[in-house]
Amino acid sequence: MNRNSANRVILVGYIGATPEVKATKNDRKFSHFTMATNYGWRDAKGEYQDRTDWHRVVCWGNLAEYSKRLAKGQQLYIEGSLRTREWIDGDKKKHYITEVYAEILTPLGKRKEKPEEGAEAKADEKTGDDVPF
Repeated sequence: MNRNSANRVILVGYIGATPEVKATKNDRKFSHFTMATNYGWRDAKGEYQDRTDWHRVVCWGNLAEYSKRLAKGQQLYIEGSLRTREWIDGDKKKHYITEVYAEILTPLGKRKEKPEEGAEAKADEKTGDDVPF
């Protein structure tokens, strides 16, 4: 086997759907969600073009549990590897999907507050006169 290869993916983009956490038959936790990355360029006419690519991200174990904290629209750094799997549907047609198996998730930008958290946080905020420095 040739060991001179690598399978690493780094993505910085925006979560397209709030992660869903599920369990396998063996009670192993996993989550999946979509992530959008954008690419822009100027074409031969000098007009700006934009392209959005969608990626399916899969998290396992503790990372799946952590992903419950993430929300649609949040900017995220992901590091992991690509995996392609196949399955056969009820019509005996073979399908393939390539997914990013996440190993590192790092939220970027401001964290979005849940409405109930935001109301309590604002009530507990100190005014500038209360801050000791």
